Amino acid sequence: MLLDEPKLSPEKARLLSPLQLAYIGDAVWDILVRTQLVRRGLNVRHMHAEAIRRVNAGAQARVMERLAPLLTETEKSVAQRGRNAHPHHSVPKNQNPEDYSDATGLESLIGYLYLTGDEERLRTLFAAAQEE
Repeated sequence: MLLDEPKLSPEKARLLSPLQLAYIGDAVWDILVRTQLVRRGLNVRHMHAEAIRRVNAGAQARVMERLAPLLTETEKSVAQRGRNAHPHHSVPKNQNPEDYSDATGLESLIGYLYLTGDEERLRTLFAAAQEE
């Protein structure tokens, strides 16, 4: 795992709200993208611009669309719960509501994989997400 925290069982992770999973999944996705950018050796200005381009609802919705055929039934279920979650805030003005829902689904899935300690699957899906 990215941090040496105890893993949650899949059953316990599924008991968390999809928005809790999305909360941690958003941070994990961001760190995965930023780590990849640092490894590419870009300067900070370019890394920041690229991170903004890749860590937003529209980009994450496209990733979710790309990953959908690769997901297990459990992963699809977690992502769908995230997609259907209703945040207690409005969608940011510059984001499409459907993209925002899809992005929440991706973040929920990433959070679930992270919290259950399935780092191998997390890396596999991240790698697949990077393929154009």
